[in-house]
Amino acid sequence: MRKLMGLWVVFVVVGFGFVSKCVDGFEYFNVTEPPLESIYGISASAAGYPLMVGLTLIQGAAAKGAVCLDGTLPGYHLHRGYGSGANSWLIQLEGGGWCNSIRSCVYRKKTRRGSYTYMEKQIPFTGILSNKAEENPDFFNWNRIKLRYCDGASFAGDREDKVAQLQFRGQRIWLAAVEDLMSKGMRNANQALLSGCSAGGLASILHCDEFRNFFPRSTRVKCLSDAGLFLDAVDVSGGRTLRNFFNGVVKLQGVQKNLPSGCTNHLDPTSCFFPENLIANIKTPLFILNTAYDSWQLQASLAPQSADPHGYWRDCKMNNAYCSTSQIQFLQGFRNHMLNVVKRFSMTRQNGLFINSCFAHCQSERQDTWFADNSPVIGNKGIALAVGDWYFDRAGNKAIDCPYPCDKTCHNLVFK
Repeated sequence: MRKLMGLWVVFVVVGFGFVSKCVDGFEYFNVTEPPLESIYGISASAAGYPLMVGLTLIQGAAAKGAVCLDGTLPGYHLHRGYGSGANSWLIQLEGGGWCNSIRSCVYRKKTRRGSYTYMEKQIPFTGILSNKAEENPDFFNWNRIKLRYCDGASFAGDREDKVAQLQFRGQRIWLAAVEDLMSKGMRNANQALLSGCSAGGLASILHCDEFRNFFPRSTRVKCLSDAGLFLDAVDVSGGRTLRNFFNGVVKLQGVQKNLPSGCTNHLDPTSCFFPENLIANIKTPLFILNTAYDSWQLQASLAPQSADPHGYWRDCKMNNAYCSTSQIQFLQGFRNHMLNVVKRFSMTRQNGLFINSCFAHCQSERQDTWFADNSPVIGNKGIALAVGDWYFDRAGNKAIDCPYPCDKTCHNLVFK
């Protein structure tokens, strides 16, 4: 038995299948929060003792109205860079679903996803945030920041509901965090990377060009979206579960005014919260890291209980080995949708792509998938090397895996 970072509970490794109840960043629309001590499942045997980094509150945020759902201050975890990375900055936007109704947001504000009060005051830095060269060869000595997610609209909302005592201030939190980090040396960066996982991966797409504009043209600035390519897909009942959900998020939290105008000029705001309608028009170099059979989208968007009341998809959602031929065929349609979405995006030389045919979600923060002896590969190149080659212009990287079940290097998530 082995514990790895990025997991809420201990899992058992069987081949490359990971038995787990929930993965950090892999959250249902409204999920019960696990005990804080079990979120990461840290053990010394996993990868030595991981670096634990304390939480810094953004003290000037309240004056700007940049507060969490419950009105508490937002925060981030910062580990300083050194040596060749002293003037290099990486911001990782935390993921963790969204809330689309007063009820779900009131619930959320009593969790670590809506309030400073419930946040872990120290978190491990693993994967792309690791400080060890053998775990994170290209970014280990950068200034690395994990910006905590406490709004519920991918750092993009801006309104309030006084009756429910809810502050939807994701956009202000994002801006206050950048301003604070600029004052701590980021304004002198010679290179910067905006990254994020899940809802944070969506946020890194939404804010990519905005991030670029904070720096002079001489600064190398790029963006990475991990598991953020949420598709406006038809679910197993023929409905559009995720579109309906996103519509609630956008309307409730006042997201519309913060969406790229190049999209909202010709599409409705909800469509412009979907990355598939944004990525081809982003001017800043962007790398999309995603699994072709994203576990979160399978469970919460394609085959949620509301679309599968009789539970025909339950076994398949829990373990891809139990998917029937017709279910796999449906999922191949989802993969085809994804490949069509990235077609125009991939024609731009500056962009990067790593779409592997796995049943997983978020691969940059977990050490086992980011950079380890048995990490997933496409061809002979793993994720960390692909991202590094793209960022530093060592090699172009637009890798798309062959369809399931050809990839034997996947770390497929298996749920109990």
